[in-house]
Amino acid sequence: MKDEEKVVKLLKEKGLILATAESCTGGLIAKRITDVPGSSEAFECGIVSYSNRIKKEILGVSEKTLEKHGAVSAECAGEMVKGVLKLSGADIAVAVTGIAGPTSDNSDKPVGLVYIAFSDKKNTLVREYRNSFSCDVRNSNRNKTADEAIKIILEYLL
Repeated sequence: MKDEEKVVKLLKEKGLILATAESCTGGLIAKRITDVPGSSEAFECGIVSYSNRIKKEILGVSEKTLEKHGAVSAECAGEMVKGVLKLSGADIAVAVTGIAGPTSDNSDKPVGLVYIAFSDKKNTLVREYRNSFSCDVRNSNRNKTADEAIKIILEYLL
C-alpha cells in the first residue's frame, strides 16, 4: 500500500480532514491524496500558492515575513500551513515552499531548498530539507518534497 493510501485510510478511520498549501510542488501532494479512491471523505482542499500575492491574500502570509525571510523560509511555510487550516476548517494541514529548480530565484538560496510545515491546530512543526539530484532536477525536487510531506502526515497519523 502506498503512503498516500495509508494516509487516506487513517484519516478516514480517525475522522480527520486534511488540507494542503503548496508552492514548489504545484499541487502534487493534493493530487496524490485525491488519486486515492474515497479521499473526498478525508480531504478538504489544496491551495497552490505559487505567487507571493496568493500567499498573502489567500493564506494570510504577512508582508513582513516575505520581506524579511522570503517566500522560501520556515517562517513562510509556518504561516502558509496556519492559513490553510483557518481557510479550510480542516483538522490537519501540510504546507510546502521551496526552490524546485532547475535554477534558483534571485536570492542566495540553493535549488532543492524546501520547507515543509505541518499543523494540527495545536502544534506546528517546520522541517528544512536540502534535496540533491543527479538529473531532472525540477521533477525530482517536487516528487521528493511530496514524498516527505506525505511521510510527515503519516507519522502524525500513526
